[in-house]
Amino acid sequence: MPTQPDYTRRYTVEEYFALEEASDIRHEYYHGDIFPLDTPENKVGGTKRHNLIIQNCVVALRGALRGRGCSVFAENVRVAVDENQHYNYPDVVVSCAPNDADPRTVHQPVLIIEVLSTSTEARDRGWKFQQYQQIPSLQHYVLISQRRRLVEYYTRHADGNWLLTSARDLQQKITLSALDIQVSLAVIYEDIETGPDEDSPLLRLPD
Repeated sequence: MPTQPDYTRRYTVEEYFALEEASDIRHEYYHGDIFPLDTPENKVGGTKRHNLIIQNCVVALRGALRGRGCSVFAENVRVAVDENQHYNYPDVVVSCAPNDADPRTVHQPVLIIEVLSTSTEARDRGWKFQQYQQIPSLQHYVLISQRRRLVEYYTRHADGNWLLTSARDLQQKITLSALDIQVSLAVIYEDIETGPDEDSPLLRLPD
């Protein structure tokens, strides 16, 4: 039977790793506190639409990066946001560092993607992005809406500032310069029907 964590106590990072091995749900770890990521309240990954978008991104990235020494992971591989202090599970993460060999944790991500949902959008845009900016290797942070056709992507410049670019048209491509690839919105939203204009909600795919 899976271990039931005590959310009122603080955990060492070693205890957190052991908990994740035994638990049937994922947890974020932040300076000794743990937070469940898979609950009825937040419904992380809880829609077909959310899952399809993640699959589309993984397939596109793996194809574009094949033979380049990069690895693409989805949902169940954690990222070390701040070593020994903060660990989280992005929807999609890419690492191209040859020494990033930990089987359960990505330590040098170059790209992180989050698929927005009603319960996580404010956090993905705000606090989580602030935390991700601390990762020295991270060059791109991508936010994908599942309620309308919109992809927003941040690129880190040499001066440390982040440039935000938005794309709404299916023919547009997001440019991931650190990986030297482009991914079209048509691929990201493949098999997800949209309304008649770019601001319409995504339709006809049940939650």
